Amino acid sequence: GPPSMIVRPAARLPFFYGWVIVAVAFVTMGVGVNARTAFSLLFPPILDEFGWERGVTAGAFSFGFLVAAVLSPSLGRLMDRRGPRVVMEMGVGLMAAGLMLATLVRQPWHLYATLGVLVGGGSICLSYTGHALFLPNWFVRRRGLALSLAFSGVGVGSIILLPWVQTLIGRAGWRAACWALGLLVLALLAPLNLLLKRRPEELGLEPDGDDASGSTAATPTANVVDPAWVAVDWTLGRAMRTARFWWIMVGYFCGLFGWYAVQVHQTKYLVEIGFSPSDAAWALGGVSLAGIPGQIALGHLSDRIGREWVWTVGSLGFVLCYLALLLLRDFPTPTLLYLMVAAQGLLGYGLTSVIGAIPAEIFQGRHYGTIFGTLMLAAIVGGAAGPWVTGALHDATGSYTLAFWIAIGCSALSALAIWLAAPRKVRAVAGRVHRLQ
Repeated sequence: GPPSMIVRPAARLPFFYGWVIVAVAFVTMGVGVNARTAFSLLFPPILDEFGWERGVTAGAFSFGFLVAAVLSPSLGRLMDRRGPRVVMEMGVGLMAAGLMLATLVRQPWHLYATLGVLVGGGSICLSYTGHALFLPNWFVRRRGLALSLAFSGVGVGSIILLPWVQTLIGRAGWRAACWALGLLVLALLAPLNLLLKRRPEELGLEPDGDDASGSTAATPTANVVDPAWVAVDWTLGRAMRTARFWWIMVGYFCGLFGWYAVQVHQTKYLVEIGFSPSDAAWALGGVSLAGIPGQIALGHLSDRIGREWVWTVGSLGFVLCYLALLLLRDFPTPTLLYLMVAAQGLLGYGLTSVIGAIPAEIFQGRHYGTIFGTLMLAAIVGGAAGPWVTGALHDATGSYTLAFWIAIGCSALSALAIWLAAPRKVRAVAGRVHRLQ
């Protein structure tokens, strides 16, 4: 038949398959990230049963965070060499094993080994870091939208999964909940992630479902602003010798510092300034709920106006969130509480929609996984430092005021750092490509 009859069906395949991969990532993150978050629900009954010190028991979660940080660069190298299927299935195995072996816990180190090392190690594969290592390969024009849709699975999963886990704990105990969660991870995610492929080129086609012979905005060179930069075969060593790499490190460290500082301390702060525990719990859940449309809308917007602008909007969301929290101490009104929730969820959570796209625009290539994995080390360390520094400053001063102002400064510095990294000067987003032509 005519050539068009041969090309068109093939050209549609990666478009369809790319969105299948987004759907797989949506489900995987909804289950995988929240399976780790469920530690906060398991924490009280574990304390009640064993009577261990809170710091020792909660330390298992923090230790898992540190394990994830250490594994992040190695995960990138593994992704470059073996692809997402191996990485995701490894994460499924580690997380399922950790959850099910946790039912045998008798000593604190058992908790650290299971819900800490195994679940923490599995979560880095199944969460933002693991998916941002390969999802950007599938999209150029719709990269922000695709990533934000995939990452919004965390918010949807929290609404469905966490109440189910809490119900299981209430009815059958925390061990039964661990068994059920482990089996869900294994039975649902293991077969689902067999669908993954690293990039559309494995099917002989281009990102966004474009035919390799076509000339569209999604072809590898159509959106290039700096051909000399793009021509470099970026290895981790070469990337680390550039200012852009270190500005992204600063941006990610400071951005996640502000994010996790408020996430951990918000509920306690609201109760201390006079809100009821139920109102404080509603606020935390409201942030996750608001984050779903916020991530999707800002991810789509980033494909039109640029990654820097959306990272700035997200950083502004956390600035407004902290300012609202500071004002709530003197004016504990529902209006300010709603503003805090909206700023944090609708705007702040938008950071995730571009956290994978920013370095992909700058360092895209054969070694992108290794580079991104190393950059995420800064993000994870920032996420771990935020809650600790905020708590230490509260202990030293008796107030969250200084800590919140530092977090505001970190959020502002994060936005500045991403502008200085300037992904727009390497590759233009789809909404700006016409300016190159």
